Amino acid sequence: MTRQQIFSIVFFALLVLLLYQIGLMFKPFVFSALWAGLLAHWAFPMHVRLAKWFGGKDALSAAMLTIGALGIVVVPLVAMGVMLVREAGAAEQEIRSWISAGGLQRLPDQVVGIPLVGGWLKVLKNTFTLVTNFFIMLLVLFFLFKDGRQWLAVLYDLIPMDESHKSKILSRLDQTIRAVVKGMLVTAIVQGLLAGMAYWALDVPFPMGLTALTTVLAPIPFGGTGLVWGPVALYLFWVGASGKALIMLVWGIGVVSMVDQFLRPWLIGQDVQIPVLLLVLSVLGGLALYGLLGLFVGPILISLLMTAVQIYREEYYLKPPAVSMNPLTPP
Repeated sequence: MTRQQIFSIVFFALLVLLLYQIGLMFKPFVFSALWAGLLAHWAFPMHVRLAKWFGGKDALSAAMLTIGALGIVVVPLVAMGVMLVREAGAAEQEIRSWISAGGLQRLPDQVVGIPLVGGWLKVLKNTFTLVTNFFIMLLVLFFLFKDGRQWLAVLYDLIPMDESHKSKILSRLDQTIRAVVKGMLVTAIVQGLLAGMAYWALDVPFPMGLTALTTVLAPIPFGGTGLVWGPVALYLFWVGASGKALIMLVWGIGVVSMVDQFLRPWLIGQDVQIPVLLLVLSVLGGLALYGLLGLFVGPILISLLMTAVQIYREEYYLKPPAVSMNPLTPP
């Protein structure tokens, strides 16, 4: 074994060990970083235009877009709170009826059975974790906007593949991410509007707040919108409006929830040309493996696999010569 071979073995062993330790160190932030990467990729054309408008100042554009991402979350929460306060008057009669029926007298007995302290500690812990991950995502998002092009150029050069192959894979990755994000957003908005129509028509309290909440929860797998219209149907049953409750239940199951089953796969499949069966299985498998992030990861992995298969067929797959059907022609 030559000195160069020994050096190579030691170098790559240390490199693997170093990457493993860094991976363990960054593991708590992986999902926040991935969400930031998806958001940065989707909004990067806007960043390019803003940077030109600001005279090539990438940092200023990155700061503006990061503050905008913060506002996208905070402003709807504040607006929803304002709407809830404005619409609280509509629930006044229900509260009075509940008090008249003895609900206030029964409240202490009901509260006693609730594990209040442990429940609140769990809620506070989850809230702190959620807020921390959100601000980590914003931090990563800022630097992806600011330095993302340089990082991507370095990684692009390090990929040990032909230029045409790298370009094809990155192009497919770009197309898939944009298609998945578009499919998620459009489907969530459509589901929220459809549910909102029912809230208004059935005279449910807080219709605007419920519509916004349905839109926000729509991407959650396995009953995201049902987390809103389901309790609404139960509320209608509770107040004695059985007919309205049945309508809400049928509309939620047959229309609002069913939209997600065909609209999102159709929107994504149209842009990235993934067979519907593979797309559905990739989404379900991604959800099982990665959680909510799997909605993006699953289709992306399938798309990259299809691109790799295409490259293999074009570059490495040798077709056998055609066999002549003429018996007089020698093989």
